[in-house]
Amino acid sequence: MIIRQALFEGRIHEGKEAAFKAYVADKLMPMWLEFPRVCEVRVLYAIDQDEGAPAYPMVLSTMYESREGLDEALNSPIRYASRDMTKGLLAMFDGVIHHHVFELEA
Repeated sequence: MIIRQALFEGRIHEGKEAAFKAYVADKLMPMWLEFPRVCEVRVLYAIDQDEGAPAYPMVLSTMYESREGLDEALNSPIRYASRDMTKGLLAMFDGVIHHHVFELEA
């Protein structure tokens, strides 16, 4: 299995935490679930971290059966539409997004 994670490094604007989560749930999650060949979509919200560690208030994790499945999803029209929709989320966030791809051993 292939896991792709988007790590949101930074901070959600103060007082916008609920709006941020609602935007993800209402606007982005339905799009992410439509990615071709996606097996699983998870959104993780940070509740604690080690002292001095960088802040990752949200992590998006998607799972695919193969690298080819991930490539198909990344090149799909719904992925590009979700990138446009993400602009509204970024209006409530200061920071950067890192993408990482992992292989999950059985």
